Amino acid sequence: MGNVIVLGGGAAGLMCALTAAKRGRQVLILEKANKIGKKILMSGGGRCNFTNYSVEPENFLSANPHFCKSALKRYTQWDFIKLVEQHNIDYEERKHRQLFCKDSAKQILEMLQSECKQAGVTIWSHCEINSITELQSSTDKQNNRYKLKLSRGNNEPKINHTLSCESLVVATGALSIPSLGGSGMGYEIARQFSLKLTERRAGLVPFMFSDNFKAVCERLAGLSAEVEVSCNGQKFSESLLFTHRGISGPAILQISSFWHPGDSISLNLLPGIVADQWLCELKFAKGKSLLKTVLQQKLSKALVTELQNLWWPTQAEKILAEFTDQHLKTLGRQLNQWTVKPSATEGYRTAEVTLGGVDTDGVSSKTMEVVNQPGLFFIGEVLDVSGHLGGFNFQWAWSSGNAAGLYV
Repeated sequence: MGNVIVLGGGAAGLMCALTAAKRGRQVLILEKANKIGKKILMSGGGRCNFTNYSVEPENFLSANPHFCKSALKRYTQWDFIKLVEQHNIDYEERKHRQLFCKDSAKQILEMLQSECKQAGVTIWSHCEINSITELQSSTDKQNNRYKLKLSRGNNEPKINHTLSCESLVVATGALSIPSLGGSGMGYEIARQFSLKLTERRAGLVPFMFSDNFKAVCERLAGLSAEVEVSCNGQKFSESLLFTHRGISGPAILQISSFWHPGDSISLNLLPGIVADQWLCELKFAKGKSLLKTVLQQKLSKALVTELQNLWWPTQAEKILAEFTDQHLKTLGRQLNQWTVKPSATEGYRTAEVTLGGVDTDGVSSKTMEVVNQPGLFFIGEVLDVSGHLGGFNFQWAWSSGNAAGLYV
């Protein structure tokens, strides 16, 4: 059946399939879940942050930072935006140049489905791959290189199929959000064909705490604050959200990709303000005010109450004029550099991406084909390429899917 089999009907798989089918290839997508594109539908709060106006190689993490450049250059954000516009999908720019559907993520999935249908792509859902074997060229007259055995269907007994193809594309995604179909199947295929894997861990994921900061987070759950967060030489200015388990929000998701177990992170609660100077100036300008009163001009009342309990509980009723300059400077530094130590992340259950994956050294950056394995391709999140938050992971899916689609 067909020249090309794509494993996975997510963003990368759909882009690869429609690109290949437009070239006249016969394409079959095999999707494990009951329907395709589940991650597309839930992304961006149901609005799908489908790309970003500003896409640079620096927005991606990989053991080989150069690997992503070729694909990103050949199928850019502007190419995908053009496709969105051709389908009359209204979109809007949000902060940090992120692009979202104005209406619904469904429109992006419908667009991709429509392009696939028009190009003649066949899609099967409820597919379980049982085995993949490499064919010897002498045994197959159609130039097919791979044979797949799979069971298909929602009900027992399932229907068994044996299929063969010339090109096999692994677009299975990775370990993040298993409830939406995340799995390690792509890594198993990589191992079967002797590809190396880099260390994998959850990325773009909330932090959890086991020390006394956990109780602070529980009391502040639901509250957000604009912060600058830093760890291991990386820095992001965005909002932080307190949760019952710890901290989340865009700033935290971004920095989580650079955090390793045992690391502390630094929260600047007053970005843009040199807090030790500011507090000393306030001592002269508003000496009769309480410290919490002046801080509530910049931070929420609930957060200031927690900080007071942590940092100046015995001076809660002291006016600013009675604080020593040294004490105010210490408090200022704490406001600019509140060091907290996560016990762990929430893991793959809520991670938006999996960091690491199939080692790109074994894959062509131009075609996504495995260097020593003709006809086998890896695209999307299964590879060791992860984007920052903000539409970059979708752009990698579109770009890597397109790259493979031109060569399968």
